[in-house]
Amino acid sequence: MPQKFSDLQSKRVLVTGAGGFIGSHLAEELLAIGARVKAFVHYNSRNDWGMLEFLPRDALKEMEVIAGDICDPFSVRKAIEGCEVVFHLAALIGIPYSYRAPQSYMAVNAEGTLNVLQASLDEGIAKVIHTSTSEVYGTAQYVPIDEKHPLNPQSPYAASKVAADKLASSYYLSFDLPVVTVRPFNTFGPRQSARAIVPTIISQALTDGHVSLGSLEPSRDLTYVKDTVCGFLAAACSEACVGTTINIGTGQGTGINDLVETVSRVMGMEFDLKVEGERIRPDKSEVWELVCDYSSAKETTGWEPKYSLEEGLRESIEWIRENLDRYKAHIYNI
Repeated sequence: MPQKFSDLQSKRVLVTGAGGFIGSHLAEELLAIGARVKAFVHYNSRNDWGMLEFLPRDALKEMEVIAGDICDPFSVRKAIEGCEVVFHLAALIGIPYSYRAPQSYMAVNAEGTLNVLQASLDEGIAKVIHTSTSEVYGTAQYVPIDEKHPLNPQSPYAASKVAADKLASSYYLSFDLPVVTVRPFNTFGPRQSARAIVPTIISQALTDGHVSLGSLEPSRDLTYVKDTVCGFLAAACSEACVGTTINIGTGQGTGINDLVETVSRVMGMEFDLKVEGERIRPDKSEVWELVCDYSSAKETTGWEPKYSLEEGLRESIEWIRENLDRYKAHIYNI
């Protein structure tokens, strides 16, 4: 066990959004370091636990899985009871879908966060790790982007996350709730859905031998999920970052065109590339450049990225190849 994460050993922790991409990896790693994990997943009539279903059965037996709704304060409070640390990752995250259902984003991302903060305050939680997104910065006014960069949300999704971030900050300032906001840049890796750029490219290439994308001009800071998870754990174990926001990223920007070429090289295959109009964001909503300055995270927690883009892509390609039947590569996944 990494010594710097030993503070979480035997702690009773809750992960909201544990059925999601990052949440499932975080819950799995918390188990590995000896935490007692409660995993809060979105209730559905199929009793489907999302990406937690990919964890080994022995691991799931060690985890308490609770199905509920982050928008319901009663189920949130019940899940938080008896915990010491809360990792709040539950959110609606797809940008294109936020154009269609903006009220849902405010309900889940803003009101859901309010439910977590209030219940954590009432239950005396020792640390709340709240999840933000680099999308709140909008197109970079300067790079790399540090935490002092102006917030300029350019989609309903980003606006709902700004609201959530400010709620988290207000609970620290108003009630002294020990909150740290972790702001990941573009995380990728195994278990990610095809609404994200990396699995979109890989799943289409493996299925049809060609790739359809939106704009090829944006640049993103692509961070492997294992690095992102370590960022969350580091934040939970550091007192120096309480009451602050810390960026989690690599400090390297990758253009979409360059990403396609890198995926092609790592996969050892060539594929046709075309741009489809329906995949292009509204011009004023497109975020053109996001590159992370993670110096604050390094200073306050000791965290820094370990994985290269190529290393992360290899593991992602292997997982998607083994689970290709889970991807609807022939449609635009929003």
